[in-house]
Amino acid sequence: MKRPFLQSTLRELHLVVKAPRLWATFAAVVLIFWVTGPGTAERLAVVPRLGFWLVLHAVTWAIAIVSAVLANGLLREKVASGFVRMMIGAAVASIPIGLVTTAIGSATFSAIPTVADVMTDIATGLFLSLLFCTLTWMTMNTEFALELNDAGTTAIASDEAGQQTSRNPALLKETGRVPLLLRLKPANRGLPLHVTVSDHYTEVTTTLGRELVLLRFADALGELGPVAGLQVHRSHWVADAHVARLVRDNGRMTILLCDGTEVPVSRTYAAAVRQRWGYRLPRSRP
Repeated sequence: MKRPFLQSTLRELHLVVKAPRLWATFAAVVLIFWVTGPGTAERLAVVPRLGFWLVLHAVTWAIAIVSAVLANGLLREKVASGFVRMMIGAAVASIPIGLVTTAIGSATFSAIPTVADVMTDIATGLFLSLLFCTLTWMTMNTEFALELNDAGTTAIASDEAGQQTSRNPALLKETGRVPLLLRLKPANRGLPLHVTVSDHYTEVTTTLGRELVLLRFADALGELGPVAGLQVHRSHWVADAHVARLVRDNGRMTILLCDGTEVPVSRTYAAAVRQRWGYRLPRSRP
């Protein structure tokens, strides 16, 4: 699997485990099973029963969530809805959840399971897995919701006057084809505007924010996909939409970006810059 996919998957898992409401829901579910004790009330004392349900739910929730997040990443280009992708992953997780449930029950009660027991646990696992997935979706935070809905999430393009256009279909389609965006936090996944080197990191500026990623500059350029732009220096790439004008100063050319940043143009790329953005009239400094 590609590294952007792995990083995106790990980010999603991190967003799940840091959601306080999810943990509150998990605690509530464990408490309900502990108090009601389905199938265990008469076989286990109070404290062992709590331990049984805590371990069982911790393992099964983990399996369901990991499976759902993996399915979300693998099916992103084939299934539009993040919720549907998660539910597919949760359904697949029902088999390992059923097997784990059987194993924990057999170890706890010293019973040899039958095929019927295993099939029953798998069926129960399907119900529980879908339930866990639904609860996860309902209780997750806003950042996780953005992460699951699409690779590009909400693209907001700022024009030179500072106005914003939100949820433009063309922009959303564009961001969904840029692998570099999978390395960014969901809140920063707009259209790339400026990519530059910052120590051992690459700094990526988009229409939604700025973020450092641990990635070689050359590799970052290779993950920009169809975004229109040009490398103008050994450590700078600029998008067409982010160029305000070209500036000349004693024979030295720079690019003034829409946010006021001035980017140097090396001699290697000067001809390409003039050809691409020459219509933006150079302005000599006094």
